Amino acid sequence: MSLEHLVRPPAGEPEGALVLFHGRGTSEHDLYPLLDALDPDRRLYGATPRGPLVLPPGGAHWYIVRDVGYPDRETFTASYELAARWLDELPVPIEQTVIGGFSQGAVMSWALGLGKGRPRPAGILALSGFIPTVEGFELDLSPPLPPAAIGHGTYDPIISVEWGRKAKQLLEEAGAEVLYRESPMAHSVDPAFIPELQSWLSGVRSSASGVGSQS
Repeated sequence: MSLEHLVRPPAGEPEGALVLFHGRGTSEHDLYPLLDALDPDRRLYGATPRGPLVLPPGGAHWYIVRDVGYPDRETFTASYELAARWLDELPVPIEQTVIGGFSQGAVMSWALGLGKGRPRPAGILALSGFIPTVEGFELDLSPPLPPAAIGHGTYDPIISVEWGRKAKQLLEEAGAEVLYRESPMAHSVDPAFIPELQSWLSGVRSSASGVGSQS
């Protein structure tokens, strides 16, 4: 079983890939417009997968929510393994792929980008999420770590901004380069952060462009 997904093709030969995982209760269509917003010149192969679970109150999900910060083990593990296989089958190597997402999608991005035994992506983009703690799931914070961009609303009532701050601290202490922005808003993506993310993504793409072609 693979993940249902949308593809936004690049304008020419792809210089990498950008994969965005949606938040709780939405779909692969939710962050699709963000592909063009972040990569307006279409230099990257873009994809937005759909979470494999359908749960109340509807829409697609990546895992069952019990406590913030601690995804349900069974559903998280199944989605993580499925998403990992799907990522590995993309036409662009993971080393040239930036993985990111919003809310639950940010959680999956942290897991897939930092999970023990997983290949390193070119970068990780986490909006309004947290680095998960799940029984049986281990992080690998050994250097070198991929660059990360973190955005979080200071007044987020769903996933507290403290989770974004914790992720920033953990990554920086492990030696990662982190772009971090808090916005005076609730649980949503700040449009004012998009230009910074465009520049960040361009830098990550340039740094990763030679990876994989040298082997």
